[in-house]
Amino acid sequence: MNEPSPLGVYVHWPYCARICPYCDFNIYKNRDIDGARWARALTRDLQDWAQQIEPRKLTSLYFGGGTPSLAPVSVIEDVIETCDRLFGFEADPEITLEANPTDAEQSRFSAFADAGVNRLSLGVQSLRDDALQFLGRDHDAASARRAIAIAQQTFPRMTFDLIYARPEQTLDDWRAELGAALALGPTHLSLYQLTIAAGTAFAKAVDAKRWAPASENQCADQFDLAQEMTAQAGLPAYEISNHAAPGDQSRHNLIYWNYRDYIGVGPGAHGRLTINGKRLATETHLAPGAYLEAAEKTGSGQSLAEALDNEAQLTERLTMGLRLTEGVELFAGDHFYADEGRTKALQRLIADGFLSHDCGRVSATGEGRRILNAVLYELLG
Repeated sequence: MNEPSPLGVYVHWPYCARICPYCDFNIYKNRDIDGARWARALTRDLQDWAQQIEPRKLTSLYFGGGTPSLAPVSVIEDVIETCDRLFGFEADPEITLEANPTDAEQSRFSAFADAGVNRLSLGVQSLRDDALQFLGRDHDAASARRAIAIAQQTFPRMTFDLIYARPEQTLDDWRAELGAALALGPTHLSLYQLTIAAGTAFAKAVDAKRWAPASENQCADQFDLAQEMTAQAGLPAYEISNHAAPGDQSRHNLIYWNYRDYIGVGPGAHGRLTINGKRLATETHLAPGAYLEAAEKTGSGQSLAEALDNEAQLTERLTMGLRLTEGVELFAGDHFYADEGRTKALQRLIADGFLSHDCGRVSATGEGRRILNAVLYELLG
């Protein structure tokens, strides 16, 4: 008998203490929160999904945002209890909470651990005060180091993020900063290249020519250095931006990249679910008020549930799966192979050293991962 596919739940908490200039997520400035109202809305949304899908236990639960560590602890506790009651957890589930290294959030780490969180994801972003100021963060490097130490003592697993390819950041700067981060003993790191998203404060600054983004060569050199240094430290890349010691990969994010099922609740959350043989793309209402009202009036925060055709599913599966170092499996029945243009593109990308193809599994090479967006554009047309 085939084992059921992993199932995860993503909970989006939409509030932040401040809006970072590079962020284009669905977030809003923190304000007075009615914790009981939020707990009821999230519970009703989860109950609606539990009634629609076949009984399956949860592999993972992920609180993202926004800054969910600013949510009332009671909300986090209620959601965990609700998930356990409605779905149940598999043995040793992964329950992750995103947090920032501010003193206010550090003081709450133990409470979140007591509520059931067993993995913390810290938005460190840099270990340099000047860089943190540029990135609009509300913590300094000393707070970041202190938060990492406390998290390592409080949670069985933790990870933190860094942003590289900042303007005027040299390769030596990045080498020193990444080396300092690795010296702190993490077992998981997320290393993100600074991107300029439309509509953000950084996009407006670049358009006004107040500063220029890093060059393509700078980005590529810093990406390559990160691969080398993390591998030497025992945290090789398992995904284009994520590095982990063996066995410490993010189980929740692997659900995304392996194109498995997950429920999305909270304002602006997306989901992917297979129900009655159909692959559904789901979305919830973006605005917090609209989400709360919908959940209260209808029992669901959904704004969209759309069945994906084979073409859309293939595109998503390749887009997500090629981010993984192990790549993605193409099956004999996939219509990918029936498309002559795509098979020729695959052959070109293999010949040029950007992709490999072995026993039906396609993966991006080191060179391919450096320019993955261009590779996907060529492959998917």
